Amino acid sequence: MISSKAKNRMKRDLSLEKPTIWVGKEGASPQTMNEISKQLDKRKIVKVQILKSALKDESAKDIASKTAQQTKSTLIDVRGHTFILHKPRKKRSEKPL
Repeated sequence: MISSKAKNRMKRDLSLEKPTIWVGKEGASPQTMNEISKQLDKRKIVKVQILKSALKDESAKDIASKTAQQTKSTLIDVRGHTFILHKPRKKRSEKPL
């Protein structure tokens, strides 16, 4: 669980950043999910923008929560058509003796 202070810090840090991934008219496709997962593994936090053409059937919150579930990440914030995901980096397992 992420504390509210940590969430606020992440929002503040990414407020001026541009989104790194755009969800297009196909919606949250498997290719988009793979790219989000790759970027989360690499950067641990990702900003995603949803194009208006992707919002025909679902709301931005629905797409964001579905994306967070599929990528096993935490949804930090949804504002308009933009949302932020966080996934802590995997800890390196200790080498056996």
